[in-house]
Amino acid sequence: MILKSFEINKINLSTTKFILFYGKNEGYKSEEINKIKEKFETFEKFEEKNILDNTEHFYEQITTGSLFDKEKLIIINQATDKIIKIITDILEKKIKDIFVILNSEILEKKSKLRNLFEKDKRLICIPFYPDTNEVLFKLTQNFFKKNKILISNENINFIINKCSGNRGYLYNELGKIELYSLSKKNITIDEIFKLINLTENFDINELVDNCLAKNHRKTLNILNESNFSSDESILIIRIFINKLKKILKLANQYKINKDLNLTIDNAKPPIFWKEKEITKQQIQRWKPNEIEKLIYDVNAIELLIKTSSLNSINLVSDFIIEKSI
Repeated sequence: MILKSFEINKINLSTTKFILFYGKNEGYKSEEINKIKEKFETFEKFEEKNILDNTEHFYEQITTGSLFDKEKLIIINQATDKIIKIITDILEKKIKDIFVILNSEILEKKSKLRNLFEKDKRLICIPFYPDTNEVLFKLTQNFFKKNKILISNENINFIINKCSGNRGYLYNELGKIELYSLSKKNITIDEIFKLINLTENFDINELVDNCLAKNHRKTLNILNESNFSSDESILIIRIFINKLKKILKLANQYKINKDLNLTIDNAKPPIFWKEKEITKQQIQRWKPNEIEKLIYDVNAIELLIKTSSLNSINLVSDFIIEKSI
């Protein structure tokens, strides 16, 4: 059965157990998947390739549970036609207490997976097309109103045009502006342009992630290949602090349970599958007391940047290089 993306609220989770999300709008899909995840106490994420490589393990994971377990959410990423046999098998076996979301990219009309979900009344199929400029404009306008940042409609359109119809890209750009605004509420349009145009460089998140994972060579490469300006130093510091706080929380949990995979899987908010490996590296590289000291050091660097005439980007770069070793 086919539904529109705006009809997701109509889904009865007690009767519908299988949903296929497909399309290139990853930001919109992630937003709706997270809303559904909030309704479940437990969930498991799988990649289709891993399921196909070890099907028995997958069945064990989705069928194992205690008498006290409630319904479990199963999320299968990168789903293609290759997963059909397993989905039909689950349907035939009528495995209880699971709710399955398949997350796919673009599926052509001839796709067997898409046809299965469109024609079977027990299943729901929802396409996620690129957002219209009107939708993105409203999301962006609401963001600036919430953060009390003055901006013209013309400049909102500039931001939207950088996002290629994908709210995931939009949220990423607005996130940069929000972090920057924590230390400076009156942001000029020139500053916004500089922040948005960071997509032409290596992503700052990638720089900070590799530093915290102590990937020294990769960190040096990003700094050498990018052209970060002094105006961007505060943004780098803000992202650094934000990530450190998340890693500190995870490191404290890992210290208690001694299980790295459990720590990652139970993280709230959930860690995106592409970020899991480098997050594991970060947890293993830093102890909680070391992270606390690093947060103190980063705050000291921020204060120095704000009160000194030194070249701030050089100061930040030197600090990042030192901590990546």
